[in-house]
Amino acid sequence: MGLIEDARKVAAEFEYSAENVNQGVKEFVRQMDEGLQETGKSMSQIPTYVTAVPNGTEKGVYLAVDLGGTNFRVCSIKLNGDTTFSLTQSKVAIPRELMTAKTSQELFSFLAKQIESFLKTHHNDHFEEYHQRRKAGEPVSDEHFFQLGFTFSFPVHQIGINKGYLIRWTKGFDIADAIGKDVCGLLQAEIDALHLPVKVAALVNDTVGTLMARSYTSPGKTGTLLGAIFGTGTNGAYVEKLDKVTKLKKMEEGGDYDNSTGNMIVNTEWGSFDNPMNVLPNTPYDEALDKESNNPGIQMFEKRVSGMFLGEVLRRAILAMIKGGRTELFKDESSGTNDVHSTCTIADDSPLYKQWGIDTSFLSIAHEDQSAGYRVTRQALSKDLGVDAASSEDAEAIKIIVEAIGKRSARLSAVAIGAVIISTGNLTLTAGDTVDEKEKEIIEEEVVDIGVDGSLVEYYPGFEQYIREALREIEGIGEKGEKRIRIGIAKDGSGVGAALIALVAGGRERG
Repeated sequence: MGLIEDARKVAAEFEYSAENVNQGVKEFVRQMDEGLQETGKSMSQIPTYVTAVPNGTEKGVYLAVDLGGTNFRVCSIKLNGDTTFSLTQSKVAIPRELMTAKTSQELFSFLAKQIESFLKTHHNDHFEEYHQRRKAGEPVSDEHFFQLGFTFSFPVHQIGINKGYLIRWTKGFDIADAIGKDVCGLLQAEIDALHLPVKVAALVNDTVGTLMARSYTSPGKTGTLLGAIFGTGTNGAYVEKLDKVTKLKKMEEGGDYDNSTGNMIVNTEWGSFDNPMNVLPNTPYDEALDKESNNPGIQMFEKRVSGMFLGEVLRRAILAMIKGGRTELFKDESSGTNDVHSTCTIADDSPLYKQWGIDTSFLSIAHEDQSAGYRVTRQALSKDLGVDAASSEDAEAIKIIVEAIGKRSARLSAVAIGAVIISTGNLTLTAGDTVDEKEKEIIEEEVVDIGVDGSLVEYYPGFEQYIREALREIEGIGEKGEKRIRIGIAKDGSGVGAALIALVAGGRERG
């Protein structure tokens, strides 16, 4: 068997058929429903206490802060009421000693001081007017306060739109006395100590922020159904009917929420879809990756979809081909003549031999390569992976496997998108509606709007096309339904999205 045939055989292990897609959708819908009814299920389906999405007509100035790791970002977002906005921001590194401070007050006091500095620099008139009113003993109302959305990218048990208890620190932070405390309350206490005109209105998950940002900026009046991340990780947040979120009534610490909209935005945490492996595809490479990961048996969907893992799946597939002389990959005998008249070698310290050694950017390069003799892929093999003098046949074999891994990721992504659309009934026409087969343009009311963010969906070659191909194969969507699905990039969920959640939360309180 020749090298290309061997590569096609490996690629076939990643095939994910139309039948598989439909099985996946049915199971995804089942696990969504299960997560709405009870806590502790494979798909968490976390109520966010956000009950409305913007439509692009909202106006005002809102604040957002983002503590996502080693930096702290402060933004103000001016919403213009016509789906556009302007953003002003500053970013500061968190001093290392504050990441492991003795008390949480030290960290949150630092954060509040950054907000104060930002207000003095960018909103000084408002800042001074507020302080003059306070000094004069004049009444201060909600209108004098900035509503702030707080993106806090650490595990939190959220029990209200602006209340959540820290479960544990990650990313190098370790401040013991913050565990179990309400992080919004900790920030608000330090803001109040500085007498700032700021109210922490919402605790924000960046995936929910993606949904909000897309809903504000998307064309037309149709609200966005789903915000989805397909990047280093993957997750989705969508608009659910409130009466389907039955576990809210059972939750002991459930917070207040506005039930007038009849909706609740739910954070799916779909990276853990089908951890029991009822329907997810599996290969020896997936199994080995999972077994040697730091969380075996967890995030099984994410390990087949997201950018963090695709390079590692490819690395293990390549190793399986070159170990034990199973195939002719990276051996000169595989080509009639080696293109560069030298012997193909793999460096002893090649990233091929190291866990996580291949970055997903390599897959993008190989997938896109149309150069003569796959010159671009061969250069990347040499530069990034220490494989020198690979033949064009070697590069073609790698490209075949890369395409199969990338395509499977996109088709699995379509399972998640399709399941949300079907579960929520958003493609079902209202009574009396018909769709003219000859009608080429979809009227605005029939559009299902999806906001997406992340390196895969934005930069991986053909990712959206693969998603759409799979959506057409889903029973209940089909070719007609797929045409009604509008997918658009939504940027900056932790900034613009957080500000929009503050708007929804602040409006609810004032309403």
